[in-house]
Amino acid sequence: MPAAVIEIANAEDWRDVVHRAVQALAEGQLVAFPTETVYGLAASALDPRAVGRLLELKGRRPGNPLPLAIRSADEARDYVPDMSPLAKRLARRCWPGPITLVVDDSHGESLVRQLPPSVREAVSPENTVGLRVPGHQMVLDVLRMLAGPLVLSSANRSGEPDAVDAQAVIDAVGDGVELVLDDGPCRFGQPSSVVRVRENRYEILRQGVVPEKTLRRLASFMVLLVCTGNTCRSPMAEIICRDLLAKRLGCSMDELDDRLVMVASAGIAAMMGGRASREAVETMGRLGLNIQEHETQPLTEPLVRHADVIYTMTRAHREAIVAQWPSSAERTQLLCTDGSDVSDPIGGPIARYRQCATQIEAQLRARVDELQL
Repeated sequence: MPAAVIEIANAEDWRDVVHRAVQALAEGQLVAFPTETVYGLAASALDPRAVGRLLELKGRRPGNPLPLAIRSADEARDYVPDMSPLAKRLARRCWPGPITLVVDDSHGESLVRQLPPSVREAVSPENTVGLRVPGHQMVLDVLRMLAGPLVLSSANRSGEPDAVDAQAVIDAVGDGVELVLDDGPCRFGQPSSVVRVRENRYEILRQGVVPEKTLRRLASFMVLLVCTGNTCRSPMAEIICRDLLAKRLGCSMDELDDRLVMVASAGIAAMMGGRASREAVETMGRLGLNIQEHETQPLTEPLVRHADVIYTMTRAHREAIVAQWPSSAERTQLLCTDGSDVSDPIGGPIARYRQCATQIEAQLRARVDELQL
C-alpha cells in the first residue's frame, strides 16, 4: 500500500497534521519528516517493532547506532545526566539545529535505560548515544505530544543518497512508510554534522552542515559582562577580563579565540553601535588597555543562550535577565562575590571611573580563577 502524503503548506490546519503524525507513530507506523537538513524516517522509540521495521527498511548494519530525536537541550540531561560542560554548551547553542551530539551513555539514571531492550541495542550498543533536536517545527511539535523520543534516521536506504524532498523519500522507501509529510525541499539539503564529545574534547565523526570553523566557535567558552548602557562598566569589565584570561592562559588577548575562549559585553538598555564613554576609555588607557573601538550592543537572546557565565554589575541587572530568560538563572551571577553592586560612574568625575575599574578588576581576579576553561 503506497504511503499517504500530506503537503504541509496546503494543509488547512497545522495541528491536524501534527495529530495525524502522532497517531501514526503511536500505532507503530513509520513517518517520514522534513527537517532542516534532509528528510528523516521516524519511529517511536517506545515501540520495538516499529524500530525493528525502520532498521529492516534502511538495511542498517548491526552496531551502527541510530540517533534519538528529543525535544530540547534541557531534556538531554535526562538521557545523559552527567553531560560534560562542553556537551551542554554545544547543545544549548546548536539546538534546535543541524548537529547530532554523540555522548557517553553509561549513567545508571539515563532514560535510555528505560527504552525497550532491542531499542537500546539499536541506539546505544556501546554506551554512547546520538542525540539531536531537529530544527523543524513539525518534528518539534510532534515530539512535544509524544510520550518518548523518536528514533530518527535519514529517509533512505543505507548507502543510498539522502532524500532532500518528499518525492525522493517515496522513491527510496515509499513502500515501507505509512506517512510522508511533504514540506518541499530541505533548507540545507545535506546531513547534520555528527560530533563526538568526550569530557571537554570533541571530534567530528561526520562532516555535515556545520563547518569546522563554526564548530570551534560554538565550542568556545564564553564570558558575558552586562551593565545598563554598555558604555562604561561592562566594556571596562570586558577588556579587563580579556587581559586576565590571556595572562592565565599564557597568551595574548588576540590569541584567546585560538584557545577557545570568548569574552563579550552588552547592556540591558544599550543602543547598537555606540561608543564607550570618554572617561572609560581614559581609565582603561591608564592601565594599558584599549577600548576606543568598543561598540555598544543590547543584550539579546542569542547572547544569553551562548554565554557559559554571565556576570552582572548589579542585582537589578541579574533579576532582569533571569525574569526574561529563566533558563539562564544558574549561569547568571553578580560580579561582586559579596553580593554588592558595582556602582555606575556615568556622569561622575574621572576619579569615580577609576574607583569603578579598581572594583571590577578585584572582583574579576577572583572570578577568573573560578572559571573551568
